[in-house]
Amino acid sequence: MKIHSTYMGLKLDSPILVSACTLSEQTDNIVKMEDNGAGAVVMFSLFEEQIRKEEARFKGVMSETTHAFPEALDYFPDLDDFNVGTDDYLENIRKAKERVKIPIIGSLNGITNEGWIDYSKMMEQAGADGIEVNIFFIPGDVAMSSSQVEHRYLNIIESIKQSVKIPVAVKLNPYFSAMGNMSLRMQNAGADALVLFNRFYQPDFDINELIIKTDLHYSESSEIRLPLLWIALLYGKMKLSLAATTGVQSAIEVIKYILAGADVVMTASSLYKNGIPYLRTMNKELQDWMYMMGFETLDSFKGSMSQQHISDPTAYERANYIKILEGVK
Repeated sequence: MKIHSTYMGLKLDSPILVSACTLSEQTDNIVKMEDNGAGAVVMFSLFEEQIRKEEARFKGVMSETTHAFPEALDYFPDLDDFNVGTDDYLENIRKAKERVKIPIIGSLNGITNEGWIDYSKMMEQAGADGIEVNIFFIPGDVAMSSSQVEHRYLNIIESIKQSVKIPVAVKLNPYFSAMGNMSLRMQNAGADALVLFNRFYQPDFDINELIIKTDLHYSESSEIRLPLLWIALLYGKMKLSLAATTGVQSAIEVIKYILAGADVVMTASSLYKNGIPYLRTMNKELQDWMYMMGFETLDSFKGSMSQQHISDPTAYERANYIKILEGVK
């Protein structure tokens, strides 16, 4: 069974990618990912805060975008908490490119226009095959309109695309009021791929110590439904690539996402839980399922469960919502 795929113009031997995570901080791990069948690796994220020396400037940006109470800055770590600077990050890209043949995709989380542009250029010069821009932005200013938020995203995409030649993927959140239209506008702004969806690591409260908790929980397979819905709705209506990145714990989720129309499926939680060699298991289980179902290639079933191809398109709309509620006893 052939499981080749194409993601924003990059030819891949597998649709299963490693999403941005700390596992890629070590080049040896990236080599192991390739050896176990990863189609590509998205490097761990470079946060602009990590390498900005002017702390006053950073706090100024934060105050302008949140307009919240002063304690809100406690949600964000101090610059001194970070230990990976620009040089180290770019060197990791260079080392990975020297040792593996699979595409290496840089991951950037910026806060200023200068940062988005400058660091994107640096990643391209270091040899990255593409860039995933992770626009983690919480519009805490109640005076900020939805159009202003949308413009912020589109401006970032346009600025980066005017600055680099390598493909650019946008990892976005699911909270736009008109997700379909916003996806189209991102495509028109130059995005080569959409990654659905970013998991916001929201804080929790310790009610005994009265402190903010920042513990991390790995994604669960039950979380695939929202990105599954939107990939199925967008498939066939967009020219750019579609990537799924939430709740992937096994080949089952990989298959479901491809049935919906995803070009690639990204995972990290499953590797933390089961180890990097689990990539080989997921690839084999994908091929075994394809053999059982009589599919020779990914294209022979990709998008077959999307809204465009199913016999009852209303299954993705309000009619299905009513059916689900009627089925509850």
